[in-house]
Amino acid sequence: MAPLSPAAPAVPLTRVHRPAPFGRALCAMVTPFTTSGALDLDGAQRLADRLVREGCDGLVLSGTTGESPTTTDTEKAELIRAVRAAVGERAAIVAGVGTADTRHTVELALAAEKAGADGLLAVTPYYSRPPQDAVEAHFRELADATGLPVALYDIPGRTGTRIEPETMIRLADHPRIVAVKDCAYDLLGTQKVLAETRLAYYTGCDEYVLALYAIGGSGYVGTVANAVPRHFRSILDAFDAGDPGEAARLQRLTVPLTELMMASGLPGSVTAKALLDRLGLPSGPVRAPLRPAGQEMTDGLLAAYDRLVNA
Repeated sequence: MAPLSPAAPAVPLTRVHRPAPFGRALCAMVTPFTTSGALDLDGAQRLADRLVREGCDGLVLSGTTGESPTTTDTEKAELIRAVRAAVGERAAIVAGVGTADTRHTVELALAAEKAGADGLLAVTPYYSRPPQDAVEAHFRELADATGLPVALYDIPGRTGTRIEPETMIRLADHPRIVAVKDCAYDLLGTQKVLAETRLAYYTGCDEYVLALYAIGGSGYVGTVANAVPRHFRSILDAFDAGDPGEAARLQRLTVPLTELMMASGLPGSVTAKALLDRLGLPSGPVRAPLRPAGQEMTDGLLAAYDRLVNA
């Protein structure tokens, strides 16, 4: 048998970056409240400033992690204005505007644009479970109504309705529909859309940060990043530096904290606020019907956090 040819010299890892309209590392920021349950704008500004200083390119305000179902339209606009004042142009502000009502979604989008948001995040209309042609029409009406770029939020486990890959591909022809927050847990469907469009894909599942980035994603919108923004940013930085092994190691280190924060049966807003409070960072209580995490859960979150930051 002929001898094997010598191995080819190592070639530095490169990647073709898909456009990332809001940056690569985004945090789905919690909405701080005072002990009485009022909107804590000073706390929001301090938390936003910390997240940006620790590596976040963008902040998603009034998403589900930001308890948007329990904040008023006025509070949502106030939050955008306060955070913009705190971070200036150092980070993109993406406003969550998704509701089950197309008309209300458009109203929130126009208010967010006026308040100073850089982009919009809109979830599929929930509970009513509209068919795909209605889902498409909903998002087109939103995108037609505003001058801001729009990210579609695909999370069928919460809404009951998927944005099917074929629908996503059709929506990609709209000039203001530019991105997706992907929580569909369907990498095959995601790859179909990546292959057919220029949509920027952000994972909304903290355990998939590296997986989606490696197949052409643009970054992440993370909930766990409220507590450890720099660590999640380092996963992308290691991959971009040509060290996928280090990126994989850093991703694996996040597993215990991610599992407790996102897969414990409690919403991420509850667990994120519990940990932030123990770390002395702005958070405050959650609003009903949510309830605070118990002592055992909070102790576990803090222990997992300590292991991660000291690894």
